[in-house]
Amino acid sequence: MTEHELLAERFEENRSHLRAVAYRMLGSLSEAEDAVQEAWLRLDRSDISDVHNLGGWLTTVVGRVCLDMLRSRKSRREDMWDTHVPDPIVSHAEGADPEELAVLADSVGLAMLVVLDTLPPAERLAFVLHDMFAMPFDDIAPIVDKSTAATRQLASRARRRVRGAAPEPDLPRQRRVVDAFLAASRAGDFQALLDLLDPDVLLRADAGGGPIGVSQLVRGARAVVEQALSFARFAQYARPVLVNGAPGLLNAPGGKAFGVMDFTIVGDKIVEINILADPTRLARPDIKDVVGPGDPAELRALGLPTE
Repeated sequence: MTEHELLAERFEENRSHLRAVAYRMLGSLSEAEDAVQEAWLRLDRSDISDVHNLGGWLTTVVGRVCLDMLRSRKSRREDMWDTHVPDPIVSHAEGADPEELAVLADSVGLAMLVVLDTLPPAERLAFVLHDMFAMPFDDIAPIVDKSTAATRQLASRARRRVRGAAPEPDLPRQRRVVDAFLAASRAGDFQALLDLLDPDVLLRADAGGGPIGVSQLVRGARAVVEQALSFARFAQYARPVLVNGAPGLLNAPGGKAFGVMDFTIVGDKIVEINILADPTRLARPDIKDVVGPGDPAELRALGLPTE
């Protein structure tokens, strides 16, 4: 084995970890892959003869790359991010494959990623690397160009913002609530839906340029129920899936993914719903694999294009 092949092998041993770090930092699977690829390019042209912890070195590189990518987002319009839903990882309801499970190591749901998107880049990096991956503040400080004490404060501020975004998982209870939501949606049962929602529930819908609505934020149980019932005709085509390791729904009439629904549930109440309905971002091969084949007649019945 050549030195280059050995280096590539060592990098591949760290790829899943690096992808998990980048996904939590960026909330975008494609950008996470770009960050990991950039880490490989930097490794390939670096002298690492004095590097004793390659995994730590690579994590630092990915952290720097992600920090630069987050800072570049400042040029985007702020209101775009009010309704932005991070990329979901969708898997069959019976379980995710090993690579997906590596990315989902701590069950980072979309609600958590939405909150992380609101943090300043340095706060996000400090929180993700320390709280999610146990990286010492002494190692994080040089990445954000701060003292160790200041870096600890960054993570502390982020922690206060994130608190409550990731309730303790109870998958059987969550599945019962999501199944009840689907049944009530299919039946058009206003009261049953209302009973499932927290009074202050928030619905965030990211439609991109899709054909089934516009991106929007909807607050309050009654408004969310009205919104849900306006799309009741799609509910018959929804199926249970795992979204970032938690029970969710995939709407896929005719074998095409039109919406992924993620639920944040506290007790027996839904407190947040995040919907990705952007056809471009739903066209990923991994989502197509979960969708499987479908009947184009379902699309025609809904008045949707079959191509």
